[in-house]
Amino acid sequence: MSSTTTGGGSSAEIHPVGPRQRPSGEIHVIVGPMFAGKSTALLRRIKSEGNSGRNVAIIKSSKDTRYAIDSVVTHDGTEFPCWALPDLLSFKHRFGTDAYDKLDVIGIDEAQFFADLYDFCCNAADHDGKIVIVAGLDGDYLRRSFGSVLEIIPLADTITKLTARCELCGKRAFFTLRKTGEKQTELIGGADVYMPVCRQHYVNGQAVMEATRVVLESHKFQNDQIVEAAAFV
Repeated sequence: MSSTTTGGGSSAEIHPVGPRQRPSGEIHVIVGPMFAGKSTALLRRIKSEGNSGRNVAIIKSSKDTRYAIDSVVTHDGTEFPCWALPDLLSFKHRFGTDAYDKLDVIGIDEAQFFADLYDFCCNAADHDGKIVIVAGLDGDYLRRSFGSVLEIIPLADTITKLTARCELCGKRAFFTLRKTGEKQTELIGGADVYMPVCRQHYVNGQAVMEATRVVLESHKFQNDQIVEAAAFV
């Protein structure tokens, strides 16, 4: 908007003066069960952005040391160098303010492990004008929300839900079944601990795991009783 002043037959336009506006950022979210190709999709997008002349960087959780410490590695062996960090909000300081300002695209792998995911994405996209591409699990082995991934859905420009192939029947797999009896939410592992399954085999698998747990606990109780009885003989 401009205003015009008159006097002596002359006019002048007054333009508002303010800080230069940063370009608008974006947030793209890729979710799905394990072995759905989330990291592969992330790397494909990051490489495409890099090939287009944009400055890119990838961050992953320092908790994930399955294949490499300082690289994102897919299950089929594709890898890309990254920053392995315990949190996201320290990235700007560690990367360097000047280098960060020149970044166009930031990828985040295994996003479910970052408690500060929401705040980082807000800052990077809304205030710093970055394109942020997030890949992570939307649910844990109990099909409950995992970390902060679902919290950033309202922030996202696009959401991609990938599926794997059920390891038991070959149908589309939407869920991750844990093969072991550990109960903690965060249990980092690969095919030795998890497998992608369809709905039917997830429900059946959970029932089998629960039945196995009951049988093992029963055997343990019986063995403890035998040991206690033997102690009195």
